[in-house]
Amino acid sequence: MQLSVVIPLLNEKESLKELYEWLIRVLQKENLSYEILFIDDGSTDGSWQLIEKLTALDPQVKAICFNRNYGKSQALNAGFLAVEGDVVITMDADLQDSPDEIPELYKIITEEGYDIVSGWKKKRYDSVLTKNLPSKLFNAAARKTSGLHLHDFNCGLKAYRLDVVKNIDVYGDMHRYIPLLAKNAGFFNITEKPVQHQARKYGQTKFGADRFIKGFLDLLTIWFTTHFAKRPMHLFGTLGAIMFIIGFGLTAYLGIDKLFINPTARLLTQRPQFYIALTSMIIGMQLFIAGFLGELVQRSKNERPRYLIKDKKGF
Repeated sequence: MQLSVVIPLLNEKESLKELYEWLIRVLQKENLSYEILFIDDGSTDGSWQLIEKLTALDPQVKAICFNRNYGKSQALNAGFLAVEGDVVITMDADLQDSPDEIPELYKIITEEGYDIVSGWKKKRYDSVLTKNLPSKLFNAAARKTSGLHLHDFNCGLKAYRLDVVKNIDVYGDMHRYIPLLAKNAGFFNITEKPVQHQARKYGQTKFGADRFIKGFLDLLTIWFTTHFAKRPMHLFGTLGAIMFIIGFGLTAYLGIDKLFINPTARLLTQRPQFYIALTSMIIGMQLFIAGFLGELVQRSKNERPRYLIKDKKGF
């Protein structure tokens, strides 16, 4: 199979039929072998019932329905596990991503050899204050922190080689950073393409302003897990050792000063340096213990499924 289109959705019943018809027109025109995979992230507006009808009418449409709303990252992860196409396209179901972009994204992957092509919504039709400006600040911080020079990390329209999506784990709210997850997994050939962005035609956005705060926190999480997830002692042990050495050194200085240099000086417990040294040693020991506990958890953890699938169609 040449192409898989993965579409996570939540309460997008009004746009699904139009999106499906648009996709069919584009994909059949390109004469590609394809599958369309809808992942219903716990919709309550009848989206799943409409998707069931589409799977009954078209054998190239497949669908997964979650037991409840788990988030876009979990939906994409479930989709990535199920896809079979050589090139995987992800897009949103709200009609703001244009299916007309798919042929060009497919060609960039197959003909130019990229691992990922990330969409760049160069001209946006969102609110300037609530979306455009915060998005620019967020993307600037993400570029600086990650080292990936992409203009739009959060664009839902992306193309991947199959082995990329099969070798990354999208969890939490990490869908914003799939290119970074791929880079950390060893897929460095990443580029971007300006894509058409359209104003929302139906319904309302499912993401609030808090997504930017969560995005920054997720970026820190990726940095930490990339460097220290397998060896938490490397971080906590190093910090603990530094704090303990500082505290121990200051304690040794105070002891030498009291015993040999200035025996008639104030009691040690009356000097603020004593409490600084004591606090440093305690914090150092706590960090060390945190590192040991992290190592124990890492070695003994038992992976549990992050989402429950209620139903599948077309498989």
